[in-house]
Amino acid sequence: MVRITYEEMQEVLKKLFLKHHFTDQKAALLAKIHSESTLAGVNSHGINRVPPFIKYVKNGWVDIQAEATQAETIGNIERWDGKFGSGVLNAVKCTERAVELAKNHGMGLVALRNTNHWMRGGTYGKMAADKGCIAIFFTNTISNMPPWGAKENRIGNNPLIVAIPREEGPILLDMAISQFSFGKMYGYKLKDEQLPFIGGWDKADNLTKDPKKIMASKRALPIGYWKGSALSMILDMLATLLSAGNSTYRISQKEYETGISQIFLCINPKVFNDHTLHENLLNEIILYTRDAATMHPEDNIYYPGEQSSKKEIANKKDGMLVDEKIWQKIETLLLGIDF
Repeated sequence: MVRITYEEMQEVLKKLFLKHHFTDQKAALLAKIHSESTLAGVNSHGINRVPPFIKYVKNGWVDIQAEATQAETIGNIERWDGKFGSGVLNAVKCTERAVELAKNHGMGLVALRNTNHWMRGGTYGKMAADKGCIAIFFTNTISNMPPWGAKENRIGNNPLIVAIPREEGPILLDMAISQFSFGKMYGYKLKDEQLPFIGGWDKADNLTKDPKKIMASKRALPIGYWKGSALSMILDMLATLLSAGNSTYRISQKEYETGISQIFLCINPKVFNDHTLHENLLNEIILYTRDAATMHPEDNIYYPGEQSSKKEIANKKDGMLVDEKIWQKIETLLLGIDF
């Protein structure tokens, strides 16, 4: 592992994105988003995702010229078309629009079709919460999990994000519907470590903690078993119907994941004009939950997003730990050498 400062990572990544013909503004934003995810300790969807993203750009699966545009509007509900552009840039634009709609109407929904991987979904939840809005965002994906009881992949790990603004820092839930996202498993694979809990099946249909075997079979385990399986289907249905976009079924007709559908729902809690109550209720829930006796003395109880916030502070001070092989790939790409 190597330590990279937040500023250095942004500078290097901006150069890399400029090299692949993104405009200065887009390159800076992409560099910022990937660096911020890594700063929060989510390397799996930050720095680790850069080489695969560059591969998508080189293969033409991400259109660097594309701009997401509004396709339909009915009051505070809008459909947008991402035109197969950068998932990060499209998600930033749709988050900002959903926040704007919520500020004007109390609630705003943007349904996006024909987009690409948004990397760390929590980035956009935090963005909305920092602007004072509750956010409920989700996306469908290529099929990478078997529905409960099946052997073949038919459902996606469809990440779900819920963010709630709070004076001491937002509450931020960012979770895949698989026990571990494939990005997270890749991180364990790089470190040659086993997963802390069972995460999927191997090719012999055995549940395993070995990320290499799960990534080889491409069969992740749904959270809550049959409940996660059902939740994945529901999120796929909602994203597809509301955006008039592609379902996991249609996305999975290609070998690579593109043309996915996403939902950005924002609620402005200030319409209720009871900010003190909002803060008191959140703190009451957190304090009550933390008051529970732990199973082991060293255990701690955290609210969603708390550990990422602490990691941000530590990484800003000490630098971010990055897998040396990943950083070497970044430097190689910057030199224009394929790996």
